[in-house]
This record gives sequence, structure tokens and C-alpha cells, in this order.
Amino acid sequence: MDAMPFLRESPAGILLEVYVQPRASRNEIVGAHESRLKVRLKAPPVDGEANRECIRFLADFFHAPKTDVEIVQGLTSRRKTVSIRNIPLDDAQSALKKFL
Repeated sequence: MDAMPFLRESPAGILLEVYVQPRASRNEIVGAHESRLKVRLKAPPVDGEANRECIRFLADFFHAPKTDVEIVQGLTSRRKTVSIRNIPLDDAQSALKKFL
């Protein structure tokens, strides 16, 4: 069984399936939730604030420019697919290993 079913390689980098919990006490990755990576965000799900916070948080986490991070599916949902360009799959797996 795949230890990280929420992470897959794409031609440009990686695709990350995330489950977002808005209005949390802090921004953090907390592990897996329903075959997705669970991310808690302080921002509320109003006027795209949580989406912007999600992009910023994942860009910081993977040491990528915000312009390389894009929500490609689920803009109005807690379940999102995020594309992160120019990140090798092995690097992403290593960064996420301590959360699983």
C-alpha cells in the first residue's frame, strides 16, 4: 500500500491532494485524512482567504515560490488538489515523511 496516496508526480512537479481545516489555531500539517494530507489553516473560508493561506503555507513548507503553487481543483471545497511546480517527488516525500 502506498504510504502517501495524496502525493503523485506530474509533468511539472507534484500534485498534492489536501483536506483543509480552516479557522484552526495555527497553520500546520497534521497527517492523513481520508487519503488526503490534512492541513489546518488559521484563515477563515471567506473571500478566498483560506485558499490564499493554503498556497502561502504550502509554498513556505516546500520552499517554493508562491507562483509555483496553484489550487487546480476544489477552490470552494475543503478537498483540494494543489499543483506545485519544480518540486521532485522524492523531495516532497522526504519533507512529508515526519507527518505520517
